[in-house]
Amino acid sequence: MSTPGFSLLLGLLQLVGFLLPLRTYAIRKDIGFLEERICRTTVQGRYLISDDEGNVCNALSLDSRTRCCPLKGERFSCHGCNILSQCCSSYEFCVSCCLNPTRTILEKVVKIKVAKPATAGTYRTVFDFCAGRCRHSSESVVHENAYHSKFHHCFSLTSNASGANLTQVETRLLGIDVIVGRQGDSCDAVCKSRGQLCVMNKLSLLNQCDVMQRYMTCKGSCLASAGADQPAEVADDAPRDLYPGACLYSRTQSMLSCDGSHQYTRRLCPCA
Repeated sequence: MSTPGFSLLLGLLQLVGFLLPLRTYAIRKDIGFLEERICRTTVQGRYLISDDEGNVCNALSLDSRTRCCPLKGERFSCHGCNILSQCCSSYEFCVSCCLNPTRTILEKVVKIKVAKPATAGTYRTVFDFCAGRCRHSSESVVHENAYHSKFHHCFSLTSNASGANLTQVETRLLGIDVIVGRQGDSCDAVCKSRGQLCVMNKLSLLNQCDVMQRYMTCKGSCLASAGADQPAEVADDAPRDLYPGACLYSRTQSMLSCDGSHQYTRRLCPCA
């Protein structure tokens, strides 16, 4: 004989059994589990690591599960970097600085070849570009065995006019004498010493790495800069932080000037 309490319990169990299938059946099938983000990281440094989110951290603090740096400190840090030349003293901070989307644009990166041979591929991501570009290369050294500066991790491109058609440039320079000036001289002074005038509207043709490397040694480096004395080559006796031997081109065409000069540069001048 059942008691009132037993009957009540049996009724509750039947009610729960009736409702559970309804709840289970109502679960949406279009919702899945969120996949945990796994970072890609640099592996070159002994102490520091940069992840593909633009964070730099101590190798020991790297999350063992996600391989990401802790979310603290400055993202896209340019610590120890020269923003003007886009070169850094540390590989990891070079990668971090390079990853800033305001400095490196994916659409441009994917068009750049990884190496010089025609068979070389292109970079797939900005991280691939930054991690590869910031490594030491022939552009970082002088005489193949010494760095031209402590800022020898660079993510700038070697040329501001990669693949420039030199034949077209030479055609537009017909009748123009391209002269490498003396250290400290303006193009006005360089051309005047030859009984000529500086042709202002031809400076932009010379303000290209491919062109400068044809007339100057550049010692493997061609860097973006800003100054009225460009295009120019830095003198060998210049302070190390001015990149002795490197060629400089101006990012701002409006700054190009025939009368600009600098005590540590030799100008490349169009005279006629």
